[in-house]
Amino acid sequence: MRLTFHGAAGEVTGSCYLVDTGGVKFLIDCGMFQGGRVADAKNRHFAFDPREIAFVLLSHAHIDHSGLLPRLVAQGFKGAVYATQATCDLAAVMLPDSGHLQEKEAQWSHRAPLYTMAQAQAALRQLVPVAYDSELAPHRLVRFRLRDAGHILGSAIVELWSAGRKLVFSGDLGQPGHPIVSDPTHIEDADVLLVESTYGNRDHKSLVQTLDEFAFALNDTLSSKRGNVLIPAFAVGRTQDVLHFIGELQAAGRLPNKMDVYVDSPMAAAATRITLKYATLPPIERLHITEDLAESKKINSIRSGAVIISASGMCEGGRIKHHLRWNLSRPECSIVFAGFQAAGTLGRRIVDGAKTVRLLGEAAAVRAKVFTIGGLSAHADRTALLGWLDGFRRPPAKTWIVHGEPLAAFSLRDALLERPAWTAEVAASGRTVEI
Repeated sequence: MRLTFHGAAGEVTGSCYLVDTGGVKFLIDCGMFQGGRVADAKNRHFAFDPREIAFVLLSHAHIDHSGLLPRLVAQGFKGAVYATQATCDLAAVMLPDSGHLQEKEAQWSHRAPLYTMAQAQAALRQLVPVAYDSELAPHRLVRFRLRDAGHILGSAIVELWSAGRKLVFSGDLGQPGHPIVSDPTHIEDADVLLVESTYGNRDHKSLVQTLDEFAFALNDTLSSKRGNVLIPAFAVGRTQDVLHFIGELQAAGRLPNKMDVYVDSPMAAAATRITLKYATLPPIERLHITEDLAESKKINSIRSGAVIISASGMCEGGRIKHHLRWNLSRPECSIVFAGFQAAGTLGRRIVDGAKTVRLLGEAAAVRAKVFTIGGLSAHADRTALLGWLDGFRRPPAKTWIVHGEPLAAFSLRDALLERPAWTAEVAASGRTVEI
């Protein structure tokens, strides 16, 4: 049996792993690479024939895990995509939205879109919902089970059995103690393990410290009554977490009740409605959810007192770019980053201290205050990752470190190698290994 790392190996986007049992080929995830022209080039060519893929096991709905499914289907994949019901619900929002963005970007880039909105809609017909913890055999040589990964709604760890061996794919693991989702399920055994390492080299601040930091970042700007707070946030997962924490802080009297909170993203609005099918959110005094483009443009006329939550989380597309255009160069405003910023993205350049960035085709000065609230991340930090790994009764025969930039991935590998009987190696993109 062979495993090939086609994405999220040495980086945090483009999650895609090909398993070839000798009798059937299938994928774990089929995600989009994110981060500029290099990522776009990677997204345009599969290193395998989509027509040979029998099925896909999808860990969760985030675009860096699901975003190339429509392209896979458009190029001949005809099998089922197995995912939890919540992931299917979210993908039904996210993939058509992604197709719409691809079409829009194609208009100004003069390149063919990766896929269209119609192709994304067509791909949804191949989603097959699967309940957590139930076993399913999509092929006579393979059976699998999805376990709760605690990252976003519907996120899953994949347990897979084939040829007498057990493979475990962690997917994106959540940070224990976060609202809305459960803590990640502990897995007791595996022959081969793929584990994410997004924060493999550092810990988040405690939730108490994180909320203190978050409240300070908002109050620092709102108390002056001169500027706005922008929160670039992933429409699925992070936006709902941010809303939860704002409501919680308002209830505790730590944020003003009369501040206006805008969720400006049609996808975030839809994802929030889906979230409310599975969980509850604390009320926010003056919450405005804008879906209409005209309403979105009106927000740009607000000069102070607004908290604007908008996608995309890494500032690579969507309405957040327009809000940055109107606020990034104003020193009285703040940008609060609530999630990981991948290398090559606009968000990463701002976090890394760039004084000027390219924004909507023009140079824009970065004068707003920049806050990075790592504890709001839905990814497990180093301690949480190691805690989850300690849940195995015995070390897997082989552990591959994936879904992390090199510093984080090698740091987690080194920590594992210090543990008795553990063997671990950082996955390399394009490499095929025997398992």
